[in-house]
Amino acid sequence: MTAKSQHNWTADPAHVLRVGSGFVLSGRDPQSTPGYEGMKDDGRADLESGLEELAEYQERLFAASRGGAQDAVLLVLQAMDTAGKGGIVRHVVGGVDPQGVQLAAFKKPTEEELAHDFLWRIQKRVPEPGMLGVFDRSHYEDVLVARVHRLADEAEIERRFDAINEFEAGLVARGIRIVKVMLHISYEEQASRLRERLDRPDKHWKYNPGDVDERLRWPHYMSAYQSVFERTATEAAPWFVVPADRKWYARLAVQALLLDALEGIDPQWPAPTYDVEAEKKRLAAT
Repeated sequence: MTAKSQHNWTADPAHVLRVGSGFVLSGRDPQSTPGYEGMKDDGRADLESGLEELAEYQERLFAASRGGAQDAVLLVLQAMDTAGKGGIVRHVVGGVDPQGVQLAAFKKPTEEELAHDFLWRIQKRVPEPGMLGVFDRSHYEDVLVARVHRLADEAEIERRFDAINEFEAGLVARGIRIVKVMLHISYEEQASRLRERLDRPDKHWKYNPGDVDERLRWPHYMSAYQSVFERTATEAAPWFVVPADRKWYARLAVQALLLDALEGIDPQWPAPTYDVEAEKKRLAAT
């Protein structure tokens, strides 16, 4: 099912972007626009139309929790540097009421966090009922970076994969719909975006020399992502790989995936706990 407010999809993004059996990351073109026949201007128009629908669903989700519903949504964003995670947060999630959003950006673990199991800090940031949670980087850093930088051996990486699957299955059982997105940028496009950060003084603050060090490990990261998909793309918590060279498409696709998750929940406005007609009379008498 495609979002009612987005008109130029020719195929369901939740289907065409989903990682299925036999998926190979190198087979997904980062410049492509799977399932979408429109151009940039169409995508921007559909994104704008979708904001109103997304905002209404998010408000209904929040309101339903005040009536006792346990549903929530968790958007997990993973990507190489410059792929557009910040743009998703600003242009997609930023269009809804901020009181219904819980954002967590996981950085390098602190000493306290390293003293616990890797999921310890993640569990504390799981969205509450009625909330749209966003993980800007996530528990997947602990298998991706750990594998590429050899911070853990293969036995530990496998243990973490199993722990992640069990953790996510538990979240789903609690009523949390998980949308796991890898923004797939090309090697060439990343170079262009890093160059722009160096060319523009207003973007110097976004540049990190360490990004080039990580870029040198590109093939290793692509291999690590492939392993992540093979081990953690489950029925309960599937992965979606979104081509990210075209920012407008990536934002539109993530919005569509969020709308699909919310449509699946279909949150309802809670029934009032008071007599509406009686309150109307009381108000009129004031």
